[in-house]
Amino acid sequence: MQKILHTYTSTLAPDNDHPFLHGPFTPAMEEWVADTDSMQVIGEIPKNLHGIYVRNTHNQVHESLGMYHPFDGDGMLHSMHFEDGKATYRNRFVQTTGFLAEQAAGRSLWPGMLAPQLQARRGWGSMGAMKDNAGTDVKIHAGKLLATMSQGSEPWRLDPVTLETLGPDADWARLVPDGVASHYKVDPATGEMMFFNYPERWPHMHYGVVDRHNRLVHYVPIELPGARWPHDLGVTKRFSILHDLPFHFDAELLAKGQRKMAFYRDKPARFGIMPRYGDSASVRWFEGTPCHILHIANCYEDGDEVVMDGCIMPNPHKPNVGQSSEGGRQAAYDKIRAHLDKHNNPTLMYRWRFNLRTGQTHEEQIDDEITEFPMVSNDYVGRPYRYSFNVLYQPGEWLFRGLKRYDMLSRQTQSLEYGKGCYGSEPQLARSIGAVAEDDGYIITFVNNMVDARSECWVIPANDITRGAVARIVLPHRISAGTHTAWVEGDRIAGEHRDQRYVPA
Repeated sequence: MQKILHTYTSTLAPDNDHPFLHGPFTPAMEEWVADTDSMQVIGEIPKNLHGIYVRNTHNQVHESLGMYHPFDGDGMLHSMHFEDGKATYRNRFVQTTGFLAEQAAGRSLWPGMLAPQLQARRGWGSMGAMKDNAGTDVKIHAGKLLATMSQGSEPWRLDPVTLETLGPDADWARLVPDGVASHYKVDPATGEMMFFNYPERWPHMHYGVVDRHNRLVHYVPIELPGARWPHDLGVTKRFSILHDLPFHFDAELLAKGQRKMAFYRDKPARFGIMPRYGDSASVRWFEGTPCHILHIANCYEDGDEVVMDGCIMPNPHKPNVGQSSEGGRQAAYDKIRAHLDKHNNPTLMYRWRFNLRTGQTHEEQIDDEITEFPMVSNDYVGRPYRYSFNVLYQPGEWLFRGLKRYDMLSRQTQSLEYGKGCYGSEPQLARSIGAVAEDDGYIITFVNNMVDARSECWVIPANDITRGAVARIVLPHRISAGTHTAWVEGDRIAGEHRDQRYVPA
């Protein structure tokens, strides 16, 4: 079975030469469903693989207002559902309020992150100017996918099997007017989901907990010194870790409506450790080397210490938001590419240890290779773990050329290159049915094969990624490059029913 369910009409201008709307970033306008009776499978899909790999994508439909940024595109989910050695592919747009309004208008109605000054309508996100594209993160919780954009959007729920948009969460979306930022975390043992948001106005952050039954059971303000742009959240069995980092808007300019990001090298990074059901008064702040952080691998408790592993950005810089680049359109494209190229703006695997007894922070660089998007097994979130799977960047581009496997115990690593002209997505570790070891399973990723002009889903042994893919499923169309992903275990498709034998004590 293979068929197109819907085709959308793009209004992108024929002469639009934006590099993030061409090549690997060419938007897809068709929504498909196809199974492996109709898709080519190179190799063999393991029969002990059961679950759904889902990837979010910024997939722009309309010509943008102002300069397009690759984080502005309309959210589109792509999924591969594995069971009994077979698989089914689907893709759907996330039908947010903004997406539907622009579909009705036949054009863009909201500007993107590089042109908030063009805002003419009330928007979403921490700036309150952008369309809610729900195009950044995606996770499973309480039997429904949750898709959001980085700055914070309504909590958009989707069916994990069909990818049908079900709307903002019917149980608690109205209780969080500042929305949900990307990188919420789910405790595999309790089924609780921890999240945050970061509005520009006081208190500048909120933190919440949704229980396994999808009830908002905790939501509190977290007072910060000013507007911030944190990107991730850490959780352990007992604690949550919040970020207040010295890479943020100039406060005086922001008061005048001008958004200029700056890195304040004389300010320490601050990490707030709080009990899972704590409040602003119970946050204990630890200081560290000035930096920015996009993505955390994992956090856990080790005696008196809370350990946080992730990718440090020791020298962050980015284009000014809301200001045009000199030198015309091409210069603006070059500026966007230069910022997103991690070889210009390095990110490195790093470890922080926060001692709850002494109040001291110990830091350690794990590796000197440029890497990002660290990912661990869902079963080990918030617990001592051993393996992180990260992406490797193509120099000069915002494309993932391969994988790197970190053994955080032995400090040994493995790498896998996808091959010339092949670029992957954020990986997910899908533990196999009956898994005992942490890495007993498969790494799943979508790969754009630009040489053969096709997209594939790769299934790679997690315990030895150097073996390459044991199965490559050729999708019915070529999809746009994308980033964040989720793995939905077979026993979590209908709710938080994870077999506790898989979750470490």
